[in-house]
Amino acid sequence: MPSRNISFHHPVAFWLGTALIVAGVLAHLPMLAMAAPMHYRLAGMPMDHLMLVGMVLVPTGVLLAAYGLMPRMEQMRRTLHPDRNPLPFHAADHVPLNREHWKLVAVLTIALAVDVMKPATIGFVMPGLSAEYGISGSTAGWLALSALTGTAVGSIVWGRLGDLFGRRASILLSALMFMGTAICGAMPAFGWNLVMCFMMGAAAGGMLPIAFTLMAETIPTRHRGWLLVALGGIGTSAGYLLASGAATLFEPTYSWRSLWLLNLPTGALIVFLNRYIPESPRFLALAGLEDQARAVLQRFSGSAAPVLAQSHHASDVIRAENDASERIGMRQLLRGRHAAITWGLMVCAVAWGLANFGFLLWLPANLVKLGIDPQASAALLARSAILALPGIGVVVWFYQRWSSIRTLVLFIGLTALDLLFFFVIDLANLRSAALTTAGTVVLLLSISGVIATLIPYAAEIYPVHLRSTGAGLIAGGSKFGGILGALLGVFGMFEHFMLSALLIALPMAAAGWLLARSGIETRGHGLEAIQEALSE
Repeated sequence: MPSRNISFHHPVAFWLGTALIVAGVLAHLPMLAMAAPMHYRLAGMPMDHLMLVGMVLVPTGVLLAAYGLMPRMEQMRRTLHPDRNPLPFHAADHVPLNREHWKLVAVLTIALAVDVMKPATIGFVMPGLSAEYGISGSTAGWLALSALTGTAVGSIVWGRLGDLFGRRASILLSALMFMGTAICGAMPAFGWNLVMCFMMGAAAGGMLPIAFTLMAETIPTRHRGWLLVALGGIGTSAGYLLASGAATLFEPTYSWRSLWLLNLPTGALIVFLNRYIPESPRFLALAGLEDQARAVLQRFSGSAAPVLAQSHHASDVIRAENDASERIGMRQLLRGRHAAITWGLMVCAVAWGLANFGFLLWLPANLVKLGIDPQASAALLARSAILALPGIGVVVWFYQRWSSIRTLVLFIGLTALDLLFFFVIDLANLRSAALTTAGTVVLLLSISGVIATLIPYAAEIYPVHLRSTGAGLIAGGSKFGGILGALLGVFGMFEHFMLSALLIALPMAAAGWLLARSGIETRGHGLEAIQEALSE
């Protein structure tokens, strides 16, 4: 197998499936083109025969391409039951960053930006979609709930797939799903949009933890922390910029449907860049593919470090990783030495989802109740967001230079304290624009710091055969918190400003306490050394 790339397990199936997906999407375009004189309105129209054929080709292509990515059963059994014997080589954890590392960083940043762009597009789609289908805003809200539910399911399912199929295969599966869900842009019925939005959300939710897992297992120890946090911050910002830019460029001329159709070229871009996405050498070693693992290691270490392990220390840390893998099954992520950390991360993730998708969404309305008029409220939030933007640089610096676990706990604690600050403002009836602005800036900064460090930390602390599973579980928890926040918002919980702030602050504080007590430092430590410390 060539050292510059990792081939597909069943290449004919993969490329044939990809071609069927593309053909299925293109089969929807003639009917859409015929609707151009009506500004691409298709609501209520029956599907023509070509479109029906396309509806069959897309899922068939996804299943066929997924089979092309799927390893043989023997390899998957090895990843579930890793060999205890130490491997004869070590990961190049102490080499300087080189051209291959930066290529991977660039490609994963693009992939993450595309990933974030998909759910972010929903906000720009909903007004035009509601008008065309003649539905109310509350009915259109089911689109966001469908996508959010998909992201929660996708994070967990893709996390497990990442540990069975491999990191690279799972990223490509997300890209294929993006391509297939482009047909959402030609659906004549709102119900089909809900189905496609769920699938798109599943793919988007799945790619996030896998990208962090691949980065954690490939980047040298010294640079792992800051690059993980920067990847999340830059990728997220770029994704929102792509969504808003696409809406500005295409929606006025080609309607809201054009934003869904962009799923095809953006997903295809990730597939095209797959030659720059290597499989994780740690995953390959776990699966018993040592020659391929050596080739990837040589690609990233070059002449800077030897691939073969000559010291007993290298064998010792790999043995510790494999011994830990033997003892820690998927269920035991919630038991044993990892249990307290997992519970702390999960509680934090759910509380973050409640804060981000609940408290913050209702904050403009609640600011009005605090005596700030609607226009001033919008201006205050915009100003607060701008003031909070440089915070990502602070988060990166703390995570890399100070401490990974302390940085996470710091921003968790800051979020809890700020929510309690809003509780006190409402309780004491302190209607001050200055206090409210300060509290909003701190809240935007702190919750950004929490999510920027939460998934990277999860990608560092779990054993290799459960690393993407653990990261997916935590990512899914944040999405579950969002679903819970959306549902509680429907029942009016966030209209009770003081109560909602207190109810989110308490679990956030509990998560901070759990992690401060049981969390382990990852800054400057190799992934195998982290497992060695956790197995003591």
